[in-house]
Amino acid sequence: MMKFQWTLLLGIFFALIVSVFAVINVDPVTVNYFFGTADWPLILVILGSVFMGGVIIGSVGLFRLFVVQRKVKALEKENLQLKEQAHIALQEKNKVKDEPLKKRATDSVGETGE
Repeated sequence: MMKFQWTLLLGIFFALIVSVFAVINVDPVTVNYFFGTADWPLILVILGSVFMGGVIIGSVGLFRLFVVQRKVKALEKENLQLKEQAHIALQEKNKVKDEPLKKRATDSVGETGE
């Protein structure tokens, strides 16, 4: 809960700084595109650049998350297969251990099972 409160306070503080920055930087600047030019307020150019940077970073992060999730699923599947193989090997090992005991055990008449 405390982490959420600190995140909220930092978000409000950042919004306050951006709003002060927006009031100070309202002068128009010329933006050159491939197909022409346009005059925009400086704050919109800055916020647009920040937004596009966030979108690019977010896209890269989502792609990496997708790749990691696929790898985790593959490793979980491999882990399950290895556990099953280990379980089967343990059962076979226990079966081999138990066989000599059965041979040595006496039947109801008192004879050995050999």
